[in-house]
Amino acid sequence: MARKLQKFIILFDNPNLLYFPGHFISGRVIVELEEDTSVLGVYFHVVGEGVVRVTDRRQQVFTDKENYIDFRMRLLGEPGQGPILLSPGIHSFPFKLGLPLGLPSTFLGKHGWVQYFCKAALREPNGLTHKNQQVFIVMSPIDLNLEPSILAQPFHCEIEHKFGMTCCSQGPVSCRVRLDRGGYVPGETISIWARVHNQSKVTIKRTRACLTETIQYITKNKVVQAEIRELSSVCRGKIKPTETDDWKYEQLYVPPLPPTNLRGCHLIRIQYDVFFIIEPNNLEKEAKLQLPIMMATYPYRNGDGTLKKKKGAQYPTNLPIFRPWLEQKAFE
Repeated sequence: MARKLQKFIILFDNPNLLYFPGHFISGRVIVELEEDTSVLGVYFHVVGEGVVRVTDRRQQVFTDKENYIDFRMRLLGEPGQGPILLSPGIHSFPFKLGLPLGLPSTFLGKHGWVQYFCKAALREPNGLTHKNQQVFIVMSPIDLNLEPSILAQPFHCEIEHKFGMTCCSQGPVSCRVRLDRGGYVPGETISIWARVHNQSKVTIKRTRACLTETIQYITKNKVVQAEIRELSSVCRGKIKPTETDDWKYEQLYVPPLPPTNLRGCHLIRIQYDVFFIIEPNNLEKEAKLQLPIMMATYPYRNGDGTLKKKKGAQYPTNLPIFRPWLEQKAFE
């Protein structure tokens, strides 16, 4: 049929190929023939799957897979039916399918992915099968207005840490950090207040706050690979012994991030954190405070439905699907 089959493609009604859980995907499979052609049928398969594949330093491979959609239908032909003669020209076979609720978002990572695609097959009586497939994107949004109200409240964390040998350190470095809340969306800024009191004999070189994304890849209920990327940061300078430094309304920018909600996926876990880091002016290890936050898709709104816009927020008109920073050096 190679010369007879001029075109065999999948066309979606939605040209940007972006869908939400619970919505319908629809379109048609187009078959263009040059002459009369016998076929057994046209088959359509919708697939949604999560896959993890990690190779360690010893070349041991860890893999796992789970399915979210596995739906098959015939667009032409019936079981047990003989060949069907299709005339020359263009034939269109429509399809429509409701996506289940609770699907995890599309995600493409270094060691795993969540992907959705449709596959079409045209079978000849002689046993040959012609195939094509088309990827589509699922976005499962997070609306801060529907999340627990505690995320709208200020978030505190504190630590006492001793640099140097205990007998020589004089006292600890105490640090208290507060974020204005626990949930954000891309384009907003995270407001940070902090007080660092240096009661030690060690000079603190600098203090720094950074927003990080941690991606964990899981096989057989075990984390086999983790990546941490720093997405933005802000820092302040030296703190000498006995001195105190106050952070007052310092702003940490949330860059445009893919609207990933991997709820429903058990193989890939994504977490966002604000780390507050105290770096001593010697060879000792830095001290870190970790403040987990939620990264959402839709921001807070007022009671009348209007946007409760944060000061300094610049909400992007669209968000990227891919993560270009996955190939960059990891945050240590």
